[in-house]
Amino acid sequence: MLTAIVDYESGNLHSAEKAFQRMAREVDAGTVVVTSDADVVARADRVVLPGDGAFPACAAALRGYSGLFDAMVEAVEVRGRPFLGICVGMQLMASWGREYEDTPGLGWVDGEVVKINPTDAALKVPHMGWNDLVIDNPHPVFDGVATGEHTYFVHSYQFHVTDPSDRLAHVDYGGDVTAVIGKGTMVGMQFHPEKSQATGLRLISNFLRWTP
Repeated sequence: MLTAIVDYESGNLHSAEKAFQRMAREVDAGTVVVTSDADVVARADRVVLPGDGAFPACAAALRGYSGLFDAMVEAVEVRGRPFLGICVGMQLMASWGREYEDTPGLGWVDGEVVKINPTDAALKVPHMGWNDLVIDNPHPVFDGVATGEHTYFVHSYQFHVTDPSDRLAHVDYGGDVTAVIGKGTMVGMQFHPEKSQATGLRLISNFLRWTP
């Protein structure tokens, strides 16, 4: 079993690499590698797409690596390998990103990524820090995780899904903010599971054991 964490220079992947490797050892889920090698991504049994920064820059960077974008599409769309998007990696699953300019996403989950606009003026943007999950729809990645458990967020834009069934969990930040999405063999987490202590590690281990 091989899990590929896609490296397209979207941020420091050290903490994600360590967290996924630790949980892979604990649940006997094989090898975890950080890679920008298209051949490795194409043959991976699981694909993880992280992302930090602005949607347009991350989308351009992902498409800018020779063969990497096509390899990820091959693994996820054609071969149906389990996929996890993290932070902007989750946002890239959308049809469109509206950050700075209209930018097409992967189109894997219908919806758009728009600016967070809390109804409470005292709440600052970016949404940064710990917040409590509210689970909207059951999913295997939530095994052992309940509403009220908290995860760590750093973002200014949020994913508005077209189909409510694609939103698996949200948090309250002056209104509902999507926290987890899911469709078919794909899930996405707006927060950083690798920085979310025990809850995040549990979510990572659940993903590594998930067999959709």
